[in-house]
Amino acid sequence: MSSPGVVVEALLLSVQDGGLRYRRRSSPVTDGAHPDDVARLLAGLSPCTEGGLLHSTSWRVEQGAVVLTYAALPDLDPRHTRPVRLDAMTSGPHPLAPSPASVDVDAVAAHACRHLAMLADTDATVAAATRLLPQLWEPLRKLAPVPAGALTAVAV
Repeated sequence: MSSPGVVVEALLLSVQDGGLRYRRRSSPVTDGAHPDDVARLLAGLSPCTEGGLLHSTSWRVEQGAVVLTYAALPDLDPRHTRPVRLDAMTSGPHPLAPSPASVDVDAVAAHACRHLAMLADTDATVAAATRLLPQLWEPLRKLAPVPAGALTAVAV
């Protein structure tokens, strides 16, 4: 049994010269597979991957399919990567229409990194993973630990 119209997108994260990098891999969900399993396969991660982390960060509708985005790290083959543009953002045109007409993958990658930065401070599982790959988490931890999409920290 397949799940037509569902695509998993894995954004594999790495660091080069101190800067965050990513590459995108995607696949439709077929034969009743769980999206987590599809993302894990796309990333090449296994329970034996030192510091491996997979986290669902967002979803969107693209060309009639629901795209489920996962941040995956570490990238086990960090060739052909793109820099993460942390200033890339997108938003909907109206409070009752939150989905933008199109979403740039650079904005999705920036959103995923901000999401992970927050989780590094709020989620015990993610915090444990940060200690296993400090060189990869260092640039992520430098991001403001605020809800994904927020540009500045809110004073309480």
